[in-house]
Amino acid sequence: MTLPENDESQPVTHGKVLTAATLPLYLGGFLGPFGTLVVISIYPELRDSFGASTQAVNWAFSGYMLPLALLLTVSGTIGERFGRRRVTQWTFVIYAAASFLCVLAPSLGLFLAARVLQGAANAFITPLLIAGLTEVTAPERLGRAIGVYSSFQAAGGALAPFAGGLAATVDWRLAFVVVGVVSLLLATRPPAGEPRSATSAPPIRPLLTKRMSMLWVASFTAAAGPIGLGVVVGLYLRDELAIGSTATGVALLLGGVAAATMGPTFGRLLDAWGTRRASVMSLVGVILAGAPLGLITRSIVFGCAWMVVAGLIGFVVINLQHLAAVAVPKNRGGALSSVLAFRFMGHALGPLVWIPVFDADPRWAFAGASAVGFVTLFALLAATDRNQVSRPPG
Repeated sequence: MTLPENDESQPVTHGKVLTAATLPLYLGGFLGPFGTLVVISIYPELRDSFGASTQAVNWAFSGYMLPLALLLTVSGTIGERFGRRRVTQWTFVIYAAASFLCVLAPSLGLFLAARVLQGAANAFITPLLIAGLTEVTAPERLGRAIGVYSSFQAAGGALAPFAGGLAATVDWRLAFVVVGVVSLLLATRPPAGEPRSATSAPPIRPLLTKRMSMLWVASFTAAAGPIGLGVVVGLYLRDELAIGSTATGVALLLGGVAAATMGPTFGRLLDAWGTRRASVMSLVGVILAGAPLGLITRSIVFGCAWMVVAGLIGFVVINLQHLAAVAVPKNRGGALSSVLAFRFMGHALGPLVWIPVFDADPRWAFAGASAVGFVTLFALLAATDRNQVSRPPG
């Protein structure tokens, strides 16, 4: 596998959003969630390999997420300060080294240490790649470019558990070999962006504005509410509809496929509609389609409805990432990473609220998580100007 040469001499101004300059960035978008979720389906094999309990093995996921969420608060600004190109190269090299350490780890302790290192490196991937994508994409096509990027992210997250399980039929370590090799290839095609001197360092003050605070609120509430509906869906399929684990996995996979498939279309709609209308349409759609999921009692109907909701959730994610990418032109990476940090906090805290509600009445869990989208919508409207279009400011 070889990646095309990346011409960084000028932004892409033609009609294509899939080019030699953007393909490596999209593949990086795939790799992040793929590496995050690949362990989900191999817990039994990890238990057997290391002679450990499920609780101990679960740190392969939790230990990955903690440094990821923590470093996202500063990773974008660090990347902009020391050079998007250089930091991204080191990010992928470290990610590859950590992946190979997962392969070679003789004990659970070393395996978990490698996962922590992977999580720390992953904090730099999406903020810097989307910032780089913004620089090489014509402004009037940025929405669809971020839509394609989000599709690769959704595909990576959807395919990771399946790929991990498939690798486990031979040896679970093969999944990490693939991640490591792809990481090394991506290290050869980083986004453009040179280090900045102290006098031209990426500014922090523009991150501390009303607009950014509203984006933080929107990202947090979206993740704790409508974006996090997948957790409630998984519980509903298993506990209420009495569907087995394999069928539940397929249903969640199809939701990811729906989001990946619709990403480019939603990106084009964002370019055509502008950020405000796209935000309204995506969130109203999620709220109206997600709230009644708890009333559906037939598994096939529920699965079809979930694919619709999952696709609309992908539209919400595209809007959030687009708004973060254009919010602070002089520190795109910092804006993106801070918004992502609040999103991960929402993902962490949302289940703590909705699982107890689900235990009391699943219908209220779906309705409540979806309704939080109204807060997200108001925050996004407050973060955008009434006449704002999708083009980034100069």
